[in-house]
Amino acid sequence: MAKKSVEARQKKREAMVAKFAEKKAALKAAGDFAALDLLPKNASYIRLRNRCQLTGRPKGYMRHFGICRNQFRDMALQGKIPGVRKASW
Repeated sequence: MAKKSVEARQKKREAMVAKFAEKKAALKAAGDFAALDLLPKNASYIRLRNRCQLTGRPKGYMRHFGICRNQFRDMALQGKIPGVRKASW
């Protein structure tokens, strides 16, 4: 489990990116790079990190499912993910 402070920081960044998305797009289209430079750094989508929705783990993230590989394996073995099962041949 990730620390609560790390998860809170991530949520704060997500909110900031959503808040400034339209403004950034307009400034970028206008070519006003000086004004873009004045926006908060956390308004950039580059600062976001994909994290597991269940544990907050930043590594081994599977984009299609939104969870890390460890949780994916556990859930697949328990049959909680439809259409996924352990391979055997």
